[in-house]
Amino acid sequence: MNQFINVAVAEKLVHLQHEAWLAARPKPTSERIARALAALDRPTGNAPDAGDELPIGYQSIRKSPEYKRVIRRAGK
Repeated sequence: MNQFINVAVAEKLVHLQHEAWLAARPKPTSERIARALAALDRPTGNAPDAGDELPIGYQSIRKSPEYKRVIRRAGK
């Protein structure tokens, strides 16, 4: 019974700590999102591993107007 109570209390404390962390972290803004996506788009100079290549004709969704509209809305 003791172990059950200890585990329940520990889980509750972790949940509360996580909520506090979420409340304290910076909110996403259009600028932060744009900087993160720019970092992901930078070429590394390394070739992709076998099987990790993009399919022929692949187009990034990030260039679509719908995606840009959603990103703008998320940053507000």
